[in-house]
Amino acid sequence: QVQLVESGGGLVQAGGSLRLSCAASGRSFSTLAMGWFRQAPGQEREFVAAISWSGGTVRYADSVKGRFTISRDNAKNTVYLQMNSLKPEDTAVYYCAASTVVPISRYYIEYADWGQGTQLTVSS
Repeated sequence: QVQLVESGGGLVQAGGSLRLSCAASGRSFSTLAMGWFRQAPGQEREFVAAISWSGGTVRYADSVKGRFTISRDNAKNTVYLQMNSLKPEDTAVYYCAASTVVPISRYYIEYADWGQGTQLTVSS
């Protein structure tokens, strides 16, 4: 099992930037595919971004492409989500997730381990 702890959420104005971090423990981080998902009130959890174990392959939701960047530092057991040009519709709880069964995925069902989430609120 992998333990994941997100940090970096907060309140930011539209157009601003923020970086989320997710620290992993409990399993060799460099063998994990990692993903970021988000869930707004009353909505289903949705895919945001994913990165392969080596960092060589990334995937983004269309809604964040060009604004968000996912990256990882395997030496620090941490995955990041750099968010630029934030919009009020980016407001949600952001979760990081780890998968041992696929090299990369945008499907939440393929992630077995989840963090507790961190709140991002973007004001207009």
